[in-house]
Parts: sequence; C-alpha cells; structure tokens
Amino acid sequence: MRYLILMLALFASAARADDAKPFNPADYPPGVQKALRYANEECESQEGGAVTFAPNTVRKIDLTGDGREDYIVDFQDTKCGDRETTYCGTGGCVMKILVTLPDGSVREVFDGYVLRYKVMAPPVKRGAARTIRFDLHGSFCGGFGAQACWKTRTITATPFAFKQP
Repeated sequence: MRYLILMLALFASAARADDAKPFNPADYPPGVQKALRYANEECESQEGGAVTFAPNTVRKIDLTGDGREDYIVDFQDTKCGDRETTYCGTGGCVMKILVTLPDGSVREVFDGYVLRYKVMAPPVKRGAARTIRFDLHGSFCGGFGAQACWKTRTITATPFAFKQP
C-alpha cells in the first residue's frame, strides 16, 4: 500500500512539473522586459550563446505597500550558454528591483550585486513598504570578500545603491 501511495505521489508531482509554464519575458511589463534584456546584452557581449532564464528569475511582490505588484529580477540562476559566471561573481549576482508607479509604468530602483536577499515579514501597518535585507560583499561594510556584511533597505519608488566606504 505504501508503494502505491508513493507511486501516485510521484506521478502527481511529475504531472505538475510537465504543466509548468516555461519562463517567458513577454509575460512581464515593458520595464521588466528591459531589465531582462540586460541578460541578453551581457551574454552577447561575451559571445556566450543563448540565455536561459530560470523559472524564478522574476519575483512579483508588493514591496512599496501600495497594492501594486513590484518585481525582483534575480539573475542568480540565469545561464549564458555554458558559462557559469556571466551574471555572478565574488560580490554575488546581479539583482534588479523595479517598482510599479501609480500610472502603471515600472521604475528600476536598484541594480547591483547581491550575495543573498531576504524580504522581511510584512509590516503590521497596512500599506507600509517592505524591507529587504541584503547580504553583500564585505567591502560594502569596510571589510573584504567573505566578511559578513548586510544592509537593510525599505523599498520605495526612490532609487538607491550601496556604496563602498
């Protein structure tokens, strides 16, 4: 009986995997498509071949608290042909954050290298902006390489960048 249940579970998960929709940049607004074109331009400049986006390249989430979907574009799992380091290096991977404005357009508010990020729990106050914790290269905290370095930022429509001291 256990084997039958296991087999049914495997078949069900395989069916869901087959139904998964492939990543398509055209599914996103023009501003996000522009951010995704970066991957193609960078790969082409390195003569790397075809770009393969991971299913989780774009994350939709309301970051600003205004009820509109914003976007995190993370190139960590994006491939440029058979190259492993086109979008990532010792400072992390290229990440872009885009917020949706009241007129429906999308504005890029962050473009940088990030080792990891975590969207913090939603604030208690309704309509408040979300905060992201960024794990960065140690040089952004006055150190070097692998030294622990993290910064937090509340996401608004105002562009920001992390600077090395």
